[in-house]
Amino acid sequence: MTYTLHGYWRSSCAWRVRIALHHKGLAFENLSVHLVEDGGRQHSEAYRRLNPMRQVPTLVDHEAGVTLTQSLIILDYLDRKHPEPALYPADPLAAMRVRALCEVVNAGIQPLQNLSVLQRLEAQFGADQAAKAAFAAHFITRGMEALEQALTDTAGTYAFGDTVTALDACLVPQMYAAARFGVDTSAFPTICRVTGACGELPAFQAADAAAQPDAF
Repeated sequence: MTYTLHGYWRSSCAWRVRIALHHKGLAFENLSVHLVEDGGRQHSEAYRRLNPMRQVPTLVDHEAGVTLTQSLIILDYLDRKHPEPALYPADPLAAMRVRALCEVVNAGIQPLQNLSVLQRLEAQFGADQAAKAAFAAHFITRGMEALEQALTDTAGTYAFGDTVTALDACLVPQMYAAARFGVDTSAFPTICRVTGACGELPAFQAADAAAQPDAF
């Protein structure tokens, strides 16, 4: 296969890339990097050679001979190499707005719910499971409130109009994480509606965490 994706079933960042690959109809090998077992297999020497940050996802494009990290960079790469169906609007300003909203998830929410951050809270400050969940939920709620407000202007069938964009690929895994950390997602009706619409699509179903071979 042209592509190998190193990811983890519950990683929201790897999930975004799975959505993009399935949405574009691209075949790929899906290799699990278990983030918990054996102290976290992302810390192995072999994986560190692929991704020195010891994070998922990592996408290998065997045809081009390149290895890519960081989920939004990977989405951008796939969209440039396989332009249809597009993940960003053709209009430059609209595309920048989609990217900005993706960054609300990618930079403003996800890092603060990240496993490594929560593990550090426990190791350095003695945070228990409830404290870690409350910490993550606080930042998830703040970011989701901002996104809900933005989507009242941008949403159609999906998060930005009536076609799937990279923003949908970011929102669907984030909604899963919100529920996982006990956030009341009913407070975000527009996000619930558009992610529900995404859930009807085969690409999103194939990319879903529960559908992955390493799930649970």
